[in-house]
Amino acid sequence: MTDTLTVMTPMQTRRYHHGDLRAALLTRAEETLREKGPAALSLRELARDLDVSHAAPSRHFKDKQALLDALALTGFDRLAETLAASQEDVGETFAERLGAIARAYVDFATANAELLDLMYAKKHDPTASEALVAASQRWGEQLVELIAEGQHRGEVRQGPMERVGLPLFATLHGFASLAVSDMLPAEALEHGLDDVIAHMLRGCAPE
Repeated sequence: MTDTLTVMTPMQTRRYHHGDLRAALLTRAEETLREKGPAALSLRELARDLDVSHAAPSRHFKDKQALLDALALTGFDRLAETLAASQEDVGETFAERLGAIARAYVDFATANAELLDLMYAKKHDPTASEALVAASQRWGEQLVELIAEGQHRGEVRQGPMERVGLPLFATLHGFASLAVSDMLPAEALEHGLDDVIAHMLRGCAPE
């Protein structure tokens, strides 16, 4: 859909055509989030950055809260797509697939640290939309599916999913949090992740 917007200039009033204003707003909002943090986000400032009227963003986001929700939703969608892509052209063993998904998660986290913080913050917001809650669960479901297949193949210890999956998630997310907070030396990051993956594999190996 093409948005036709009125933009005021000192010399004239003109019609401004934007092919996909919603996508442009989200892209610019994510750039601002990365550069300045969530407090700096403003629909009026985004409109100014994109050279559209200050009222134009309201066609897509009624307020800043709606913009943040949309940012978090697209973030979770991208995370799920990233993890799914990590499973392509990878071996069939649980170890190979877990290693690939772990590296993809850490890569996403380090490349999108501010966005990931927003994603988890909005996920736990009482006002979070059903779409956002569903999207936030999608990547966890990918990990659960991976564990279930590993159990079926005899590569993962049997037991309730929460008993097997929670330590995996906590370990992986904890390492990613350390990585994005600059608490790990850059030279130790790669070897550290190797050690974390090995630790996770030992923790869920059949007894």
